[in-house]
Amino acid sequence: MARGDGPLGGMKVLDLTHVMAGPTCALMLADMGADVIKVEKVPGGDDTRRAAPPKIGDEAAAFLVMNRGKRSVAVDLKTPGGQAAVRRMALEADVLLENYRQGTLAKLGLDYETLKKENPKLVWCSISGFGQTGPYAERGGFDLIAQGMSGLMHITGEGPGRPPCKVGSPITDITAGLLAAMGVSAAYAHAVKTGQGQVVDTSLFEAGIIHTYWQSAIAFATGESPAAMGSAHPLNAPYQAFETADGWITCGAANQRTWERLLEALDNPEIANDPRFTDNTGRMANRQALEDVLTPIFKSKPSADWLARFDAVGLPAGPVLDITQMHADPHAIARDMIVEVPHKTLGTAKALGMPVKFSGTPAKTDQGAPVYGQHTREVLAEYGYGADEIQALIDDGAVIAAD
Repeated sequence: MARGDGPLGGMKVLDLTHVMAGPTCALMLADMGADVIKVEKVPGGDDTRRAAPPKIGDEAAAFLVMNRGKRSVAVDLKTPGGQAAVRRMALEADVLLENYRQGTLAKLGLDYETLKKENPKLVWCSISGFGQTGPYAERGGFDLIAQGMSGLMHITGEGPGRPPCKVGSPITDITAGLLAAMGVSAAYAHAVKTGQGQVVDTSLFEAGIIHTYWQSAIAFATGESPAAMGSAHPLNAPYQAFETADGWITCGAANQRTWERLLEALDNPEIANDPRFTDNTGRMANRQALEDVLTPIFKSKPSADWLARFDAVGLPAGPVLDITQMHADPHAIARDMIVEVPHKTLGTAKALGMPVKFSGTPAKTDQGAPVYGQHTREVLAEYGYGADEIQALIDDGAVIAAD
């Protein structure tokens, strides 16, 4: 059944996206209560269904984690029947999400200019590599390409002289999805008030650019591009990871007050009285010297000892966890960031939870990812198709149903 709870309860979303950025947007909307109908291609569905290994049962782990809370309808958009079915859903939708190459949906009569004539409240959201305008609009784009062109790969990694390094996660994909969810929510609020929809347009390229706020500020002021600094910060020191006797921790002495708390925890008069480190300007000018002084000190004790000391003086710090350690972290669990959701064939599956909490309209993470075509019959019936019509579409190969 369609969802109805949460701050976006009642919103109908037709999701024509695949892989990462678009599904991230749809995931956020679904968690906030939107009824997300995921239209999957025939044959095979979303490409992440084949992003394996690893698998859990017969399902790709990548698909499971990105697509919970959605309903799957498998449609062949190359067939007249498939096109008609998706158009019928689009004309009743509040939001249409797409990440096709420019012009693809126009050939199917599913572009914004066509649909808004009969559905003026429609919010039509496009997520692409470079956006719908500009000299790169027709280019395809992947996270790797966007990280390189946005400057992110230049400021990520060990430092000058080392190879360019991407952020470990597909950060422009995920961020583009989050930006799209923000844009869709704003445009939907406007449509509710005025009855008028609009196009929401964002890209992986722009998603990468907004992660360069500090480095862009430095470049605007100096005319020079900051380089990679490992885990260090371009404006504050010491604000980085340090090796300890048995691992790594992060230390956030990002301002004068937290620097003084670090000095209290270190109980080292030599550092406290060193004129090179009196203020942040001096610490940044002598950042390598400061790191050279602090590194052997941190290596002298285990991580737990340092974290206890820092906690006692109120200095922000933490361990460097791997992914499985993060999954087991009591705070991640307490914040409902590691959840179990029901699944049609697996029983339950683990997933990451909703990162935004609402006091009055709680988000829900109570539906697992759908199997391919799980909701084809159900959704088509909701949009006026009779049982015989649905079976005819199945027989013609226009749609696929899981049963």
